[in-house]
Amino acid sequence: MILVNSLIPALLAGNTLLLKPSPQTPTVAEHMVSIFEEAGLPSGVLQSVHCGDPLTLSKLVARPEIASIAFTGSVAGGLAIQQAASGRIVPVGLELGGNDPAYVRPDVDVAWAAGEIVDGAVFNSGQSCCSIERVYVHAGIYDQFLGEVVKTLEGYRLGDPMDPSTHLGPVVSARSASTIAEHVTDAVNNGARILTPSVFAAGQSLGRTFVRPELLADCTPAMRVMREETFGPVIPVQKVSSDAEAVALMNDSTLGLTASVWTKDLAKGEQLVHQIEAGTVFVNRCDYPSPDLAWTGWKDSGRGVTLSKYGFEQFVRLKSFHLKDYPK
Repeated sequence: MILVNSLIPALLAGNTLLLKPSPQTPTVAEHMVSIFEEAGLPSGVLQSVHCGDPLTLSKLVARPEIASIAFTGSVAGGLAIQQAASGRIVPVGLELGGNDPAYVRPDVDVAWAAGEIVDGAVFNSGQSCCSIERVYVHAGIYDQFLGEVVKTLEGYRLGDPMDPSTHLGPVVSARSASTIAEHVTDAVNNGARILTPSVFAAGQSLGRTFVRPELLADCTPAMRVMREETFGPVIPVQKVSSDAEAVALMNDSTLGLTASVWTKDLAKGEQLVHQIEAGTVFVNRCDYPSPDLAWTGWKDSGRGVTLSKYGFEQFVRLKSFHLKDYPK
């Protein structure tokens, strides 16, 4: 889906394209090229290249034939791409990391909000740049919310992703699983409580990349899980006493991709999301790219836009035509 968000506008704008997939998902680009050629796209308009070496990638980005660059990945990767392209004038679109917060106000239907937030945090095993990465809950419903999250997780199943009854499959790599475990361990060492229900042992027995969803209570801003992108099925929760405290904590990040506020008071929700430093904000929703709305990140989450009419801007060049009749 991330690839399509840039690929389709770039093709519709009349470009030829070179796809460089992540080494973790190397065959995606080849399949995409095959599908488009089968559909009638002339050969060579869309090509793939495998390049995991940073030096080789830098040389590719620097080539004068490359007229525009769109990159989705880590902040470090985005900075490397930006630096490699810095020797010439070329558009660079960057969709980078997220540490996307959610705030649950005390007026919500707590069971409903808990179910939605669990889905937003662990969908695709938490492997989404716009998944919920940290949750701030008003003190008035804090304990009730944690209880409802536990109930929701008890209905989830970790297992074979080809089994229709599975909710969470494996994460993409053993390295990813290790990073998730490090974040959880750091949180526990700094005072967080694990409230995860004990229903996921069967799934974890499938292998080290099968990571159970973790509910962490009593989190604080000092924990890595609240400051860094975990990119896994982890739900870290912190208690707040007011809307103002929640917004301040949500903005206390170098990242700003998406954020959500959960409330029955839509006017208050809209007021709060205006104060949040993120490119896409939600009220009573999360993790949902809408094709007619611009998708963009603030701060270290990137620059440039995909989706909506604005998603074409990095793939076209403006030219002004001034025409006047020849004097007779």
